[in-house]
Amino acid sequence: MAGSDRAAPAPTASARSTARSAAPDAVKILIAGGFGVGKTTMVGSVSEISPLRTEEPLTAAGLDVDDLAGIEEKRATTVALDFGRITITRDLVLYLFGTPGQQRFWFMWNDLSIGALGAVVLVDVRRPESSFAAIDFFERRGIPFVVGVNGFHGRHPYPAAEIREALALPDHVQVLLCDARERTSSRDVLIALIDQLIDAATGAAAS
Repeated sequence: MAGSDRAAPAPTASARSTARSAAPDAVKILIAGGFGVGKTTMVGSVSEISPLRTEEPLTAAGLDVDDLAGIEEKRATTVALDFGRITITRDLVLYLFGTPGQQRFWFMWNDLSIGALGAVVLVDVRRPESSFAAIDFFERRGIPFVVGVNGFHGRHPYPAAEIREALALPDHVQVLLCDARERTSSRDVLIALIDQLIDAATGAAAS
């Protein structure tokens, strides 16, 4: 038929603007912390898509470099990143990037942090020192973060105030008790971070 080969009209500037305004805002968030603190578990529990994982089995070759004290049952480790996604509201989608926890993979943190608006630093109260490096990383770069205290086996033996003191955290850093296995608990930590980011942006705009 005549006209069947005609190209579709190009979208107008107004149509493109409408499409952009209808698209949700995408925010990059890092899930960080020490080796074996529950980063992969948190991304997996809260992601609405099947998470991308780059886990490899722990082997005898890594016994001299991997500190398994307190996590002797661990059988695999993230060697690059975890990736997941969660829709918070119709207008807001979070892209979650879990960082590797082993020291020999820390060089990847710089690349993963590019474009990140904030982070969750997970802490295992049995080994709080394992997350010191992550806290220092975000403090030095001025990336806002909250601390999620992962209650392994559902237990939280210490209140948030004691954990804050042990980690020498300033008052503006939120310390939140959570269970990385539970979707609702993980989501609540992320929402607390987003609320913090919104408050900071609102205050900056008002000043």
